[in-house]
Amino acid sequence: MHVVVMGAGVIGTTAAWYLLQNGHQVTVVDRQHASAQETSFANGGQISACHATPWANASTPKQIARWLGREEAPLLVRMRFDPQLFSWGLRFLRNCTDARARINLEKALRVAIYSRDCLRALRDDIDIDYKHSTRGILHICRNEQDMHAVEKATVQMQAYGLNRKLVSPEECLAIEPALRDAKAPIIGGSFTPDDESGDAQMFTEALTRNCIAKGASFQFNTKITGLIRDQDRITAVQTDKGEIPADAFLVCLGSYSPLLLNPLGIKLPIYPCKGYSISIDTTGYPGAPETALIDDSVKMVYSRLGEHLRVAGTAELDGYNLRMSERRKQLIVDKALELFPNSGDRSNISFWAGLRPVTPDSAPIIGGTKYDNLYLNTGHGTLGWTMSCGSAKTVADLISNKNPDISLTGLGIARF
Repeated sequence: MHVVVMGAGVIGTTAAWYLLQNGHQVTVVDRQHASAQETSFANGGQISACHATPWANASTPKQIARWLGREEAPLLVRMRFDPQLFSWGLRFLRNCTDARARINLEKALRVAIYSRDCLRALRDDIDIDYKHSTRGILHICRNEQDMHAVEKATVQMQAYGLNRKLVSPEECLAIEPALRDAKAPIIGGSFTPDDESGDAQMFTEALTRNCIAKGASFQFNTKITGLIRDQDRITAVQTDKGEIPADAFLVCLGSYSPLLLNPLGIKLPIYPCKGYSISIDTTGYPGAPETALIDDSVKMVYSRLGEHLRVAGTAELDGYNLRMSERRKQLIVDKALELFPNSGDRSNISFWAGLRPVTPDSAPIIGGTKYDNLYLNTGHGTLGWTMSCGSAKTVADLISNKNPDISLTGLGIARF
């Protein structure tokens, strides 16, 4: 069977790999010149099941209200007339209860833990270098309020099978000695030893080469303009270079998935959430961390990728605008060097922003649609790299009429 995968980020490329493993002919279409040039390009670099806590919970509305109008807020909503944001926001608020948060946490962890296992199996099958680390992920907290939240999340995640434990300030320093230089207080945290880190762009580019070696076709510099349908089936992808017919079609376009599917009557509740990252050259600096970290108090993540320290954070709801706020860029630099003052050259920092495809319940959308041969693998929010292999293998098995290894309950578009 010939399957067209739309999108060559980490989500689309991993899907192509597992479809090839299932014996399909695969064509991947992307508007960029190479794989992983958008949201997968410079993300936080973490395979972090421990970061699966849903954004929507009982305390979120009050927290957002406190952040309104603050340019330095971890979550910034730029107010404007935006029907897509308004609709998404109402669905988000309906998920802001403890009961729904528990349900949504289970869904996200189900995919994230499975995906981590799939990544390890893939790594055993092929020789792939992406500056990965298997040292685990350390959450740190700067105040009692955030420590209480981490304690609650740790207990809940343990109940769903995640190996995560609470750690003392002394244990934090033992896990990551570079924290001894921190200019910020560290009162404790949690540690998830089975989580990992690595360069998502490097991984995706390497996997692309493996896919091509197995016969996949990657059509870069090709803009998708629509889908051609015949009653309840899709017959081809329309591009600026012509039509691409196939037997099945898989949408892996992240934040841009709703724009493609709206004309077909498929309304995806996905909104683009802009995230920032910086990459600091650590060459010659002894104070850069080796272990991946999450600073819960400022909502930032840290990953050592070879001779660079990747720092990512902030969430900005501002439509499809990729413009970067100078104040928010500076905030990330200041917080990073506050925690790791001897980690790198302040004059040699690169900046990046990408759009995360966020759903109201913080779980991806995986499964079929009202069209018999059109499938979805999108809406992974901040956990695209984390969930990539698991969601890819799941949807590839679904397309292949195989029973997926994990339940798809609560992951399809029907839940909305």
